[in-house]
Amino acid sequence: MSVHEKIKDVYDHVQKGTALDAFEKYYAENVDMILEDGTVVAGKDANRKRENEFFASVEEFHGMEVVGITANEDKKKTAVESWMEVTFKGGDKMKIEQVAVQDWKDGKIVRERFYANR
Repeated sequence: MSVHEKIKDVYDHVQKGTALDAFEKYYAENVDMILEDGTVVAGKDANRKRENEFFASVEEFHGMEVVGITANEDKKKTAVESWMEVTFKGGDKMKIEQVAVQDWKDGKIVRERFYANR
């Protein structure tokens, strides 16, 4: 399976509400995720906790669209432009527009960087 097919599967899971299943399948144990503000969250356990906290903070999911996906199979690099609209617990409704760039090794994401407009 190409990295393009894998990242498409990741985002298919997000759209179906099974993002954490994709996280378990496609993210390496030593993954580094770089948040929009430049903060590095190191390791799968720390990122799993962060992902769970995000999804627990969402009261209602209004929709999501993958605007575009690109992949460089030779360099094992993918990028996804997407948006999602959610209402957080406490009532704040927000449209999050983001680009996520992934580096792959041995079929798993080892680094993911987020660029977002919140």
